[in-house]
Order: sequence, then C-alpha cells, then structure tokens
Amino acid sequence: MPRVRHGEAADVPSDSTLDGLDPTTPVIVGVGQAAQRIDDADYEPLGEADLAAQAVRAALADTCADVAELASTIDTAVAVRSFERSSPASSSPFGRPDNMPRAVGRRTGIDPRRAVAEVTGGQSPQHLVNEFCGEIAAGRSSSVVLFGAEVMSTVRHAMKNGAHLDFAETVGGQLDDRGYSIAGLTSVEEVRHGVVLPIAQYSIVENARRHRLGMSAPDYALSMGEWFAPMTAVATQNRFAAAPGIRTAAELALAGDGNRRVSVPYPRRLVARDHVNQAAAVILMSVGAARAAGVPADRWVFLHGHADAVEKPLLARPDLSRAPASAAAVREALQMAELSVDDLADLDFYSCFPVAVSHVCDELGLAPDDPRGLTATGGLPYFGGPGNNYSMHAIAEIVARARHTPGTFGLVAANGGILSKYSVGVYGTAPAPWRRSTSADLQRELDATGSVAVNRHPDGPATVESFVVVDPDGSRPAGTVIGRLPDGARFVAAVDGADRALLGLLSGDDDPIGTPVHVRAGTDRNHVALTRRDLDARHPRPAVGFADRYEHLLVRRDGHVLEVTINRAEARNALNAVTNAELDAVFDAYFADSELRVAILTGAGDRAFSAGNDLAAGPMAAGLSVPANGLGGLTSRRSLPKPVIAAVNGCALGGGLEVALACHVVVADADATFGLPEVGMGLAVAAGGLVRLPRTIPPVLANDMVLTGRRLDATEALACGLISRIAPAGGVLGTARSVAAAILAGSPVAVRASLAAMAATRSEPDVVAAVGESASVLDTVLVSTDLHEGMAALAEKREPRWEGH
Repeated sequence: MPRVRHGEAADVPSDSTLDGLDPTTPVIVGVGQAAQRIDDADYEPLGEADLAAQAVRAALADTCADVAELASTIDTAVAVRSFERSSPASSSPFGRPDNMPRAVGRRTGIDPRRAVAEVTGGQSPQHLVNEFCGEIAAGRSSSVVLFGAEVMSTVRHAMKNGAHLDFAETVGGQLDDRGYSIAGLTSVEEVRHGVVLPIAQYSIVENARRHRLGMSAPDYALSMGEWFAPMTAVATQNRFAAAPGIRTAAELALAGDGNRRVSVPYPRRLVARDHVNQAAAVILMSVGAARAAGVPADRWVFLHGHADAVEKPLLARPDLSRAPASAAAVREALQMAELSVDDLADLDFYSCFPVAVSHVCDELGLAPDDPRGLTATGGLPYFGGPGNNYSMHAIAEIVARARHTPGTFGLVAANGGILSKYSVGVYGTAPAPWRRSTSADLQRELDATGSVAVNRHPDGPATVESFVVVDPDGSRPAGTVIGRLPDGARFVAAVDGADRALLGLLSGDDDPIGTPVHVRAGTDRNHVALTRRDLDARHPRPAVGFADRYEHLLVRRDGHVLEVTINRAEARNALNAVTNAELDAVFDAYFADSELRVAILTGAGDRAFSAGNDLAAGPMAAGLSVPANGLGGLTSRRSLPKPVIAAVNGCALGGGLEVALACHVVVADADATFGLPEVGMGLAVAAGGLVRLPRTIPPVLANDMVLTGRRLDATEALACGLISRIAPAGGVLGTARSVAAAILAGSPVAVRASLAAMAATRSEPDVVAAVGESASVLDTVLVSTDLHEGMAALAEKREPRWEGH
C-alpha cells in the first residue's frame, strides 16, 4: 500500500482567541501525502487519479472530522496539472481521466460544484492556496480540496518493460480547464537553439551566477553541493522521499561513476528527480464551515501572508543570474504577515536546481547552512520532484510543523518555469484575519524595470554572457552561448559539435564569460565560434549569385527583368525551409546584379500566389526555419534598393500576403484573394503583416482581416489600396511585365534613389521634416550620368538609353 501521512494534534490558542474571527476567514484544515516506489514489496501500478485519491483521503482524515460528512461539503476540487498535460506537446501513454478533479472526487466521496484544472508551473500549489483562500474569504466558496499527483515512475517502468496500463476514464461534467499558461517560459530563440529543457535553461542562469561571484568551476561546483547537502539529511528522515540517503557536498558536486555530468555545470545528483510516484492534497475551509463540520481548532493553520509574482522572460532579464521577482514575492508575503525572515521557524524553497534556491537566498541573506534548513521535505533531487505538484508536499510538511510547534511560522516559496513564476505563503497556527492580495501592485513595480533587447539574427564580433554545454562528457556534446553584441543586444547561438576549442573553453575550469567570439546568423539557428576565421571555416557565408537550378523555384532573366516563380503548385506555393532559403539567395543575387533592374515574384499555377508558411511539418518547424531576411527572403530585409513586383495569382494568404506586402508594387489577377487566416488556426501573423497591413490599408479594415480572417477579393483590395492594378483573369504576369516595362522606361538611378528616399522617410511622422529629408534624393540624381542622358533624350526627342549610373 502507498505510504500515507496526516498530521498530529497539538495545542493551539484557546477558543476565546478564535471567537472574533470572521466566519469567512480561510484556514487550512487538512493535509495529506502518498507515495510509492517501484521496489516496494506491495507496489501496484496506480494511475494519477488513484494515487491522488490516496492523498485526498489522508487529507480528509487529517481534519479529525467525520470524513464522509466533510467530503460531502466540499464545493470545489482543483487539480494541479501533471507533466502528462503540461504542454501542447505532452502526451499520456496509457490514457488519463478526461476530468481529473471529478475522477478523484468519485474515489473520495466528493461531488464538487466546481472543478478546476490549474495551469502549468511549480508555483501552482502555493498559488492555488493563495487564490482559493481569497475565494473563501469572498464568500464564493466554503470548502476546497487541492491536489496533485505524478506517476512518472510507474509510466516509465511500464513502458520500459513493455507492459500495457489503462488509466483512461470518461467522467465528464463541468471542468474549468485553465490551459497551460506557458507563454514566456521559453522563446523562439531558445527553441531554435535547443535550449528548451529546464536543465539547459537553468544551466545558463547558474553559469551566470558563477561568473558574478567570480568563482572557478571546481569551487562553484562544491558551493552548489553545499546548498543541497543538508537537504539529503532531511529527505532521509522523510518516509515519502524518492531518493533518501545522506551525502556530503563533495559527493553531490563531484562528477564520477553514478554522478555523471549532465550539463555544465550540473552533475546528476544536483538535478530534480522527476522519476517518482507521489501525491499530495490540501483542504481549505472557511472558519464557519470548519466549525460546522466539526474540525477541531487544533487542525487550523492560517495563511498569514501571501504573494504571487512573475519574472521577465529569461532573455529579457538585465542580469541572467538574477530573478528579482522571487525575493520580492517573499518580502511581500512577509510584510503582509508583519514578520521578518528571522521570525520564521521553518522554510521550504523550491529546489529543482541549486540556483533556484541560491538566487533567492542570496537576496534574503540566507546561507546554505542555515540551522533551520532550507527545505521541509528534502528537496526535489532527494525527496522528489513530482512535476508541478512538489510544493503541495512542502505545504503539507510546513502545516504539520506549524501544528507541532504552535505559534511558530513557516514559509513555502514555490517556483515555476525558469525562475519565472513565484508564489509564496507564510503559515502559522496563530489566528489571523484574511489579508487581500497586494501582488498586483508588486507586479507593476517589477514590470517597470528595464529589459534587454534580443537580436534574432546577430552578425559580427560579440562576447559570451552565459552558456550551457549539455552532455559535456558524451560523444555528442551540445553547446549554446548567450552573448552580447557591441550595441548591448543579446543573442543566442549554437556551438558546432566539432568545435573542440570553444566547447573545451566552455567546459573547462576557467570562466569563459566575457570571452570575445564571432557570431553569424543562419536559417535554422545562429552559429558562434572563437574567431571569424573559425566561423568562416565551419559556417561560410554563401556566395552571392544565381544557381544553375532550384528545387522549389523557376528563375528567368529577360533583359533587365528577373522573373521568380514559386514552383510548388501542389502545395499552393507554400513556403518551407528550402523555399525560403532559395528565395533569400535569389533576392540577394538580384540586388547584387547591376544588370537586373526589376524583379517580378509570382506563384506557379492559377490557385495561389502563396498560401504562406508550409504547415505540413507543423507550425513550430515552419516558424523556426526562416532566414534573417524573413519569409521569402523579403519580409525582414532592411533594404530593397531595386523594385520588386508581386504578381498575385489566386490566393495570397498568411505569409503569402506578408510577402506581397513587402514588395514595392502589387498587381493581382481578377480572381485573386487576400487574407490572414492565422487566428482561426491558433496562430498569429508574425512576418510583418501586423505592421505593414495597417500601414497599407485603413486600420479598421486591417483589424477586421487580422482578427476575423476576412478575405478580400481583387476589387476590394484595389479599392482599399492593397494592390495597385487588377489584371484580366489569367493575365497577371502580363500585367506585371507591363509595370516592369514602365519602370524600365525611367532612369534606374532615379528609381533606386526614389525607393531609398521613400524608405528613409517612412517612419518620420512630421510631413515637413520628411519632405526636407527626401530632398536628399537630388544629391544622387544630380550627379548621375542618367540625368544628362535624360535631358539629352528630351531635347533630341528620342527614347533615353539609360546606363544606370
């Protein structure tokens, strides 16, 4: 059977001290935990709902009230989101209940009026206590059960041994599923460069902290062990711990047999252990409901202070080694409780990696050997890291300690993401009124601080700001550098797996942060090396020029005109990584070729100019393989010095419309249509459409197209200024050639200078100032050969013979 614990009775303040409490005051009245190990003699493969039910039953029993009667009064059941449901990419190999709160309710005699599935993040348990204590105080609820469970150990064991388990269950009923809420926990740049798993992201923070403290790799490794060594002793005393056993700082920190380096700087024993079967539950009630249910006052624990704060995304933080929101949330909760850190008897800091503890303790003045200990459970690497639910176990332990020593106070500090979301609670048996949250004001103050700009396509000299090397001692180590450019912008870049010089520097004992490097943007990811010569050898710049053939394009030269056809009619000319790279190279060649003066871009067939990103490989892949110059090599190109005409045949949708918007002139077939359907697919317009469309057509119409997916036909597009001409059905290429001929009739110098002047003044809001700035166009044309030829042709009543200079 699972090991199950509930608290023990203890003396508390007399009833006379409780009489003045508002009956809506929230109190914690029951806590429970359950756990299994694969090697337990009585192990059985329980699913999440069954293990969670064990913890809920323990929490109900912990109230010392009639279990069945109390269960029948619970009006709200809230499930912490498990790892199997923590992101859109997660899955449940053996199925799961469709309504976890109600599935656990079925097993425990609870039939809640309201069922909730919480968002992703290790802050969730404490955040839920803060939130639902507020719900109780506001009178919207009187009794709530919070719970979470992980059976990752069971699932992995079954999959490894080819066993089939069936945890699927159809429950139905109301469920407030809050989704994932993982925006900001990672970024496109981190995904592009493989910095997605927490171990890589936390390594970046940890290495930045090491640099700030000026420590060598061996010294810092030992210091990480010192933060965690005391936790092993606590875990050894906790019968729910997944990996008990007392270890020294050196045993934790020094890599070797049984403790391999999984990254720089982490050996395995300093990393959260998620291979667990653990569950925990907390029951909240109003004072009035607790009295009515017969819950003795010695079960009551009050939330004296609480706070929730959100940190900036990792790459936006001014200092990668710090996350000020964490300590700020602790201070806010302590201020609410009218306490200081010194007044706390018990502490539990979320401890997935050493820096998760040290970064906040640094700010609070707490040392690794604080006699109170920094964990009540034993910490995530030793007690266990049951997904998002770890801090529910911490709450259970802190509540039990508060009851055991009435009048003392305990703190739970729960972390989610990459030091991204932080929730704090201060617990004690001393009666306390409910205090409303002050977190909104705190968050406004945090949000007002500065952020660092990120350059997605860096190029040139730079310096290392932080880094990670994953599996440094394996056959295929993977390195990533976070760096700064001379203008202060931050970037992410990958280290070539064969670049032993840079990988060796990053993995060595000396501090590599501050080292000069060179960085270069690539289609899929950026690349970094110690010198430009190394970068040229490993990732040379492609030669500018036209290829003999293209996989997805048809390219034709006709005198001074370049015609480019996206040749993927079977895919409605959608843009994938190959198409984008080829278009980028073709337009590089076009702008560099002095003989070419006008380009026409169109699509093969009559169905589509382009349907945008090719989503066949998934939206993530489509969004990550884009060159620095953007979709089609155009949408992010800073300079288009020669005219590009979009000849829209069929539909121009999503990225296809964004490419057309980046062109200088857009002509369309009579049957053409234009639209941005992204929101209807759960996506967003991200290649310039949100910027260019409202600047091209009336903003209210742009809003309509973006928010509803409304499509315009050619007539509507002409009327609002999205296109300049309509061609007869099937004749758009002929019309585009006519426009190109008209452009060729003018001076190439004047055309280029006019385009440059319009581009330079586009962002100037003052019309008079823009007019004055545009007059500089004459600086170019007045000294050109074309001007003299134009004047001579006019006088001689002949066609000009332009030389283009």
